[in-house]
Amino acid sequence: MKRVIVANRGAVARRVIRALRVLGIESVAVHAEADRDMPYLSEADLAVPIGPPPAVQSYLNQETLLRVARETGADGLHPGYGFLSENAAFAEAVEQAGLIFVGPSPRWIRMLGHKTQARDAMRALGMPMAASSAVLGDDLAALRQAAGDLGYPVLIKPASGGGGIGMIPLQGPQDAEAQWARARQISERSFGGGSDLYLEKLLRNPRHVEFQFLADRHGQVRCLYERDCSTQRRHQKVLEEAPAPGLPRAALKEMGARLEAILAGMGYDVIGTVEMLYTPESGFSFLEINTRLQVEHAVTEAVTGVDIVAAQLRLAAGDRMQDVLPQVPPLDGHAVEARVYAEDPVRFLPSPGLLRVYQPPAMPGVRVETGYAEGCRVSSHYDPMLAKVIAHAATREQALDLLRSALAQFRVEGVKTNIPFVLRVVEDPEFRAGRVSTGMAERILAEAQPA
Repeated sequence: MKRVIVANRGAVARRVIRALRVLGIESVAVHAEADRDMPYLSEADLAVPIGPPPAVQSYLNQETLLRVARETGADGLHPGYGFLSENAAFAEAVEQAGLIFVGPSPRWIRMLGHKTQARDAMRALGMPMAASSAVLGDDLAALRQAAGDLGYPVLIKPASGGGGIGMIPLQGPQDAEAQWARARQISERSFGGGSDLYLEKLLRNPRHVEFQFLADRHGQVRCLYERDCSTQRRHQKVLEEAPAPGLPRAALKEMGARLEAILAGMGYDVIGTVEMLYTPESGFSFLEINTRLQVEHAVTEAVTGVDIVAAQLRLAAGDRMQDVLPQVPPLDGHAVEARVYAEDPVRFLPSPGLLRVYQPPAMPGVRVETGYAEGCRVSSHYDPMLAKVIAHAATREQALDLLRSALAQFRVEGVKTNIPFVLRVVEDPEFRAGRVSTGMAERILAEAQPA
């Protein structure tokens, strides 16, 4: 590839532009009108406007993106994460236009990006599964029947997309219709079509552990260890870390090797993350496969030294694994990442507005990924994540101390942020001890409320 369209915005657009520069590949940054003043646009070789702020008219507009590719002479397209990154039809259209889609082959996006199909495929290969339903339509009786068969509580999930978007718990049948309609609306708005929904048995307070993979187009797969992403609010990750604390390395190594063999046997390619739930009683159970770059890839980069985005670009272009990553490096210390959102730290409602002051921390051992700068405006049209702050140190305790110091130095004025909440999590004794679960954040929030 000589010139690549960066079909995304914010921190991930800036990250991809940086990787392209390292590889000597020209970058074309597209942007909606709301993002015209973003700092990363000047870092790209070319910046092209693509339409009004609503994502469906800009970042989700496939025809516009392909037109820009033709007009700029691009030969590759990196979708980032979110938006069209797991849209198989778009990946096919990119390839049919003569470009390299910087992600897995469309067939894997279609099969594995659709969560119920991925579960069927992994179940056939012997992966342990939490109970779930088939894709359900708008028949309320069928919805109630499926939920009753699984046993409440259950979780409504979009069969496509990711990031925890559209995932809504059902504690009982009383609000099933309203919550189903809400999940469908969120899914359609966020993923540009495809609103298939299904139910999954909701485990109480499991661990959320995911395994990072790179793969070439010649049958070689590498597992780059695991990440713990259990600290979540409303099913969206807030803190991620690598390696996973408090779990036996032998069990993690065994699961990583098992997944590596399954993906290699399938012929999977380029990049992917296998997400698992873990409880001491049942061990690991398959959740889903994300057929794209993950938001939290930086913690894996920190503990391995591997530039995952550069590797993704090379593997998509056809390079062999022995040339990209001959062997998996040993783990180096511990890394933890905090997602900083422009949102109320108690109710978690978005807080759009002008960044009158925006001064991310600058200190040894801390990496900040952001698409914003002072004077930029946080738009209500997009996800409100401002930055990712990644701390890397020799031990988990040192990494957490470093992250706490970095967040305390992060100055933001003009919008509210979730930094006070993240600091409460980082200082929580149970979290510090590594006893994490997906219910931990809700417990910390409840304890912070006045009696």
